[in-house]
This record gives sequence, structure tokens and C-alpha cells, in this order.
Amino acid sequence: MAITIAYTGSAVTVSTAELSLVSGTTTLQSISTPAVVQVMIDTSAMVAGDTYTVTIKDKIVSGGTQKTIYSIYVDSAQTLPIVTPTLILYYGWDVTMIKTAGTDRAFSWSIRKVG
Repeated sequence: MAITIAYTGSAVTVSTAELSLVSGTTTLQSISTPAVVQVMIDTSAMVAGDTYTVTIKDKIVSGGTQKTIYSIYVDSAQTLPIVTPTLILYYGWDVTMIKTAGTDRAFSWSIRKVG
């Protein structure tokens, strides 16, 4: 199966409004196209005092409500990017990021899709 970049963002500022990495906006998404994805985020702009949370959400059943299925919290200066495990998403998914402390920072990311 082919691997593609399904969604990407370059130097997008993340603040205290939850940002959808799928759309690159604060309009949260519910993607209904099933996908096997892995998220990679360059966190090299972070410094001491910064904290951010990345959340992957999906609906557990058709017609359900989006739930957090994976979340990662990062703080302070980072030397390694965020790399999520590969996840199977199906009924209505989104990947979001939000600042919980510190200064607004610009991040670049890609959401890689199998198939």
C-alpha cells in the first residue's frame, strides 16, 4: 500500500484556541474517510515554559460523539519531534493541538496516511 501525506501545515501558529491539524484552522473537523495515520510535528520552536497538548479524536461507533483516543502532552524545549503511533481512524476523526502555557509558537506537521 502507498503512503501519502494526507494533511500538512507549515509554520502555523498554535495558541489557546484548539487548532485542527487537518484543516489548519480552529474549525474542528470530523473526517469520515477511514484512514490509518501517523502524525509528525516539529516541536523545535518550543522553549522552557511552553506546554502543548496534541489530541487525536474519533467516534467509537457510527453516529457517536468524538472521543479522545490518543493524547500527548509536551513541555519545555524539545529536541525530538512528536511522532504518534500508527492509528486506525474511522467514523469521524480529527487531530488537534492547543497551547496550555507559555508563548504562541509556530509548528509544522504532516499527517501521513497508509493506503
